[in-house]
Amino acid sequence: MSMTSTNDDVLALTQRLLACPSVTPATGAVFDALAAMLTPLGFTVDRFMSGEAPDGPVENLLAWRTTGPGPHFAFAGHLDVVPPGAGWTSEPFVPEIRGDLLYGRGAVDMKGAIAAFVAALATLPDDLPGTISLIITGDEEGPATYGTLALMDRMAARELRPNLCLVGEPTSSARLGDVVKIGRRGSVNMWISVAGVQGHVAYPHLADNPIPRLVRILTAIEAEVLDEGTDWFQPSNIEITDLEVGNPAHNVIPAGATARISIRFNDRHSGASLIERVRTIAAAEGGTVDAKISGEAFLTEPGALSDLVRGAIRDVTGVETELSTTGGTSDARFLSRLCPVVEFGLCNATMHKLDEAVAVADLRALTEIYARIVERALR
Repeated sequence: MSMTSTNDDVLALTQRLLACPSVTPATGAVFDALAAMLTPLGFTVDRFMSGEAPDGPVENLLAWRTTGPGPHFAFAGHLDVVPPGAGWTSEPFVPEIRGDLLYGRGAVDMKGAIAAFVAALATLPDDLPGTISLIITGDEEGPATYGTLALMDRMAARELRPNLCLVGEPTSSARLGDVVKIGRRGSVNMWISVAGVQGHVAYPHLADNPIPRLVRILTAIEAEVLDEGTDWFQPSNIEITDLEVGNPAHNVIPAGATARISIRFNDRHSGASLIERVRTIAAAEGGTVDAKISGEAFLTEPGALSDLVRGAIRDVTGVETELSTTGGTSDARFLSRLCPVVEFGLCNATMHKLDEAVAVADLRALTEIYARIVERALR
């Protein structure tokens, strides 16, 4: 089916974004399309590139509109998508409607939500006070080094700081509005290395095998119980995700061995405290640890923001929303430093899959929900 032509219709807006290939890191045409949607609505649009190789450069977009004194409500999201993969029924970057569904890479994660927010803006009263902003990156699915963090620096330079923020990630599960995220676990990856002395297996006294020491380190790490969970978070967990010796010879004791672990942790821990904990264990066997913290755990306690979102969802869909902290990470982990933040968007059943698709009815309902959220937040 051909694309619809009504410029302020959420279906047409979603199709315009889907038609722009934007595998992470996204640049160019997809940002052109979004900027063209926002400018007629009175938004100041600031597009900029940030960062250098290997994690950059990244294109970002910050847009804002102020209509008098009042609160500042921010919507955050990303225009980049994961690679489509082979085997789609239709072309992944040629939006196609089949039955009640709109197909295309990014339909639910998360161009549909961005289009719904823009469509919602067009329905708001002209006299609504306060500031509305959009914090949109081209690099959420990738390293995320020069995406939302760079946008936050840009906002600080312009003295723009939201009071409330909604991230349009696809949080819904069985039906639109059944899950809203009020927090996320943190994530840290660590690389554990143990050095040995290479030698012949028949002369072990002349060598030092690092593998038994690495195994003892991993055994001790596996025995760690980080916590039993909290009121809002599941227990933190440690997973061994890689083990490498790289020894091509059966009769050689290797000179080194490495392992990688990944920890997803709740708000009883910090990335730094967990790194120190693992370093202490590794040091007992002569091991060293390198680490990268992808994000800290955060929680927006249930209250005014989550009540506002749940109320709007209930009014439009009749759904009673579950507040959750499950799943992976999102850029809300950064934005939580600025203000209370929640995540709410479309159903996530097809995100990152072949034939990603969104129900057209959900796009329209999400537009109405977003409009109610923004109006109530600013009133």
